[in-house]
Amino acid sequence: MSSRKSHATLRYTSLRASIFLGCLLVAVLLGRFGVIPVAGSSGVVFLILLALLVSAPISYVVLSKQRDAMSEQIVDKVGGMRTRTAQRIADQNAEEDAADDAARAAVRD
Repeated sequence: MSSRKSHATLRYTSLRASIFLGCLLVAVLLGRFGVIPVAGSSGVVFLILLALLVSAPISYVVLSKQRDAMSEQIVDKVGGMRTRTAQRIADQNAEEDAADDAARAAVRD
């Protein structure tokens, strides 16, 4: 697995947070210069919600490659876990079958 794929989730999350913080900075500056009316703590909440609302579609469009890489990384990990679990179950079943066969053979003798 390449280094680029191994850190896909971290890369996507950090870029997503950066886009949100950039939108928040723009919203705060617009509020500071009176373009967006801001009053008290409810105004701060409004600016945060506005930044979330604006950053979501930007992230959806701009981070599509990173999101696909992150999805592929997650699918690979889950697939590997499923394979290991299936192998572990098959090994345990084989051990149980061998123990049952040995117990039946001991009873017959």
